[in-house]
Amino acid sequence: MSKHTLLVLMGLAFLSFTSFNFEVGQVIDRYYDVPVYFNGNDYRNVNGRNVTSDGYNLGLKYQCVEYVKRFYYEVYEHKMPNSYGHAKDLFDPELGDVDFNAERGLMQYRNTRYEKPQEGDILIYGKSGHNPFGHTGIICEVGPDYVVLIQQNFGTKTRQRLVLAEFQGIYTVADYDVLGWLRHVE
Repeated sequence: MSKHTLLVLMGLAFLSFTSFNFEVGQVIDRYYDVPVYFNGNDYRNVNGRNVTSDGYNLGLKYQCVEYVKRFYYEVYEHKMPNSYGHAKDLFDPELGDVDFNAERGLMQYRNTRYEKPQEGDILIYGKSGHNPFGHTGIICEVGPDYVVLIQQNFGTKTRQRLVLAEFQGIYTVADYDVLGWLRHVE
């Protein structure tokens, strides 16, 4: 038996003992010890509302917005003044670049700008042809030419590496429909 064949058989044996059938509500990743939950393979799944013990609305369980708001609540003790809305609604298109988003209680940055996004920023996507609600996640890593997004309600793909393009000092997260990001500022 060749070395290659042996490796393939070992891989198949491993897969046969490994479960990739996650249950809705199962923890599939963590960042700053804040769990990312599986929401199934249909982004429209709804599993009730998640509300903190002090009555703050985190959002619909296992949706992307619920993860982002839960992360900010647990890590920064931040409550958004307006705790409702879809992912795309987190970004206020009426605001100028680097402006305070009063509805969210956070600084807002447009996608194309002179400053890179930072670890801990909330990245926001607008609606697209296949998703009218938009999408959001937390930037968990920033490199010279990339950012890594941790997200919930994107199947089992909890982390996604996105290109961070720079041209003459202007940075852009080069992915379709990215509106910008929000940042907690003390």
